[in-house]
Amino acid sequence: MKNEALMKKELKEDFDRLAQTVTMLKYSLQQCHKIGTKTDYSLEELDKFESFTSRFARTSDIYTQKIMKGIIIILREEAKTFIDKANLFEKLEISKAEDLKLIRDLRNEISHEYKLDDITEIFEAVIEYSDKLIEVIERTKRFVDVEKLVLLDVT
Repeated sequence: MKNEALMKKELKEDFDRLAQTVTMLKYSLQQCHKIGTKTDYSLEELDKFESFTSRFARTSDIYTQKIMKGIIIILREEAKTFIDKANLFEKLEISKAEDLKLIRDLRNEISHEYKLDDITEIFEAVIEYSDKLIEVIERTKRFVDVEKLVLLDVT
């Protein structure tokens, strides 16, 4: 088992990586808000939305696979499945378990091939859940700061 100092160092590094992806996600979100959702997209617009969905998936992966796992390990909690982790984060008042499940489901949908017919629906969901994901990340930073798990630049 890793010592606590090493676990905290890794969590800090994961938060630093997450901050970079959040910056790019916010940029893409802003670009795609300007485009809006519609039935027909130019190639340039599709490219921007493709970058956006990819950044959403990457950000949610770092959050769910690294940040959540790191916090649970440092707190010495038992949460084997993703649902256990989501329920624990709700208990800790970081996020609603249902929001975390929906974010993960959307990430999984993005990662699999989707039909062009479904693209507007996916774009709308990613726009909606990007705000939720960013909010969950901010709440997590505040939790980590209050619990003094690692020293973060909390903004």
